[in-house]
Amino acid sequence: MRFKRIIVIVMDSVGAGSAPDAAAFGDTGADTLGHIDGAVSGGLRLPNLRRLGLGEAAHIHAVPTDVVGSYGRMREISAGKDTTSGHWEFMGNPVENPFPVFPEAFPQELMQVFTAKTGYGYLGNEVASGTEIIERLGPEHIRTKLPVVYTSADSVFQIAAHTDVLPLEELYRICEITRREVCVGTYEVGRIIARPFIGTPGHFVRTGDRKDYSRMPKRKMVFSYLKEKGLDVVGIGKIGDIYARIGLTESCHTADNAEDMAMLMKQLAVHRDGEGLIMANFVDFDSMYGHRRDPQGYARCLEDFDRMLGGLLEELQADELLMITADHGNDPTAKGSDHTREEVPLLAYSPGLHESIDLGTRSTYADLGQTIMDNFDAGRLAFGRSFLPELR
Repeated sequence: MRFKRIIVIVMDSVGAGSAPDAAAFGDTGADTLGHIDGAVSGGLRLPNLRRLGLGEAAHIHAVPTDVVGSYGRMREISAGKDTTSGHWEFMGNPVENPFPVFPEAFPQELMQVFTAKTGYGYLGNEVASGTEIIERLGPEHIRTKLPVVYTSADSVFQIAAHTDVLPLEELYRICEITRREVCVGTYEVGRIIARPFIGTPGHFVRTGDRKDYSRMPKRKMVFSYLKEKGLDVVGIGKIGDIYARIGLTESCHTADNAEDMAMLMKQLAVHRDGEGLIMANFVDFDSMYGHRRDPQGYARCLEDFDRMLGGLLEELQADELLMITADHGNDPTAKGSDHTREEVPLLAYSPGLHESIDLGTRSTYADLGQTIMDNFDAGRLAFGRSFLPELR
C-alpha cells in the first residue's frame, strides 16, 4: 500500500527506556515513560496512544487496551542525545562525530570573538537552566542591556534577552552573526538558540518566539529528495530550525503543543489534495517538564497531548499514515537536567491498515526516513531499512 501523505509527530524527549549504550552517557536506568507512568497514581491515562501501541512499545502495560496501530522501538546510532542528532538521524544523516559541548562554559577566546563580531558584551557565560539564569541575571540585563549567554549539557550556545531591551529582530541578528562568524571550526555547536523573554523581576517568562540556528547537515536528507519530486514538505514547530529549512516547502512557527496540533490539523486540511510529508515537533514535554525534572507536569503534558491526538485520529483518511516517535529521552526522575540516552517509541497507524504489527527494535532512527523514502519511491538513504513492507 502506498500512502498519499505521511504525518510524523516527534514527541520531544519522550524516551522509552535506556539504550544499550546508556552507561557511556551516564544514563544507566533512565526510562522517561516508565518512570513517569510509575509516578502517577493508576498509571498514565493515555487511551489514544495506548490504542496505537505505546504500552507495548514502552513496556507500560498496566491498562488493557485493544491495539490498532503498529509499534516498536528505535535505537540511536548518532554520537549524541540531543534534538539535532535525533532529528537528523530520522532523515538519514546520523551525527557520527559528536558536536562540541562546554561543561565549564565557553572559553574566553570564543567570548572575545562574540563581543568583537556582535558588538555586545555579555552576562553569564555559564552552564545553567534557562529559566533560572533569566530570573537571576534578568535585572542586571535590563540595567546594562547586555545579552545573557549560557549553555547546557547539549551542544548549544543560548542567548537570552528581554524584548523591551533587545527587540526580537536584534536578538535574531546577534544569533545569526554567532552562527556564521563566532561558533565556527572547533566551536561549531549544534545550535545557536535565541531565547527572548518578557515580564518584570521575579516574574520573567520566556516567549514563544524562540528561534534555533542549526548547523548545516553534511548529507542530503529526506526532505530534499521529496521536494525534488514535487511533493509537499511541511515543517511545524522547531522542524524548520532543526533542519535549517533545507528541503522544506513550508515552515510553520508555533509556540507550544496546543499550537503545534492546531497547525498540524490546519496544514493537513490545506494540503489534502496534494501528496507529501508533514512533520511536527511537540516541544513542551522537553522544555517545560523534562529539563525541569517535573514528572507530574510531564504526565499532565502527555495526557493533554493524548486528548488532542484523539481529534487528529478522527481526521485521518485511509491513504494517510501517521507515525509518532521521539528524538531522545529526558527522564524527569533522573539527576541533573540533561537529556537521557534512551530508545524511543515508534508508532504507525492508518485507517487503511487493518492489522497491528510488532515492528521490533529498529537498529537506527533512520528506519523512519527510509520508510518515507520507500513510500514515495524516492530512492535509498545511506542509512536505514524501511518497515513499509511490514505494514503492508
